[in-house]
Amino acid sequence: MNSPRTTLYRDKTNAKLMGVCSGVADYTGIDALWVRLGALLLIPMSGGWLIPLYFLAGLLLSKKPAHLYGDAQHDKYWQRVRQSPKRTAREIRGRFRDIDRRLAEVEHHYVTSNPRLSAEIERLR
Repeated sequence: MNSPRTTLYRDKTNAKLMGVCSGVADYTGIDALWVRLGALLLIPMSGGWLIPLYFLAGLLLSKKPAHLYGDAQHDKYWQRVRQSPKRTAREIRGRFRDIDRRLAEVEHHYVTSNPRLSAEIERLR
């Protein structure tokens, strides 16, 4: 039950042949050039089995939907989610804690500088 944003796709927009290497690069966040070079280096090491696996992946993987990503910032975010969902959740929780802390500071400043508001809050207690 993967989300469409965390699924491996063929990336036809950056493809050289079938888009498998560019899809793997998009999924992992590694530059497509390095994925392609790694695949070329693995061909002789795998005894040639990587070539049929590449074409099989090209046939089995779905094409990346165009509507998934809006911009480069969304791409990076979803790559981090795929790499480490727990770390991404911690980062988001940290951001919300920071926003909450800053909001509390603003609220404290506004309440302490406004005696009428402070008195009204005390009456409500």
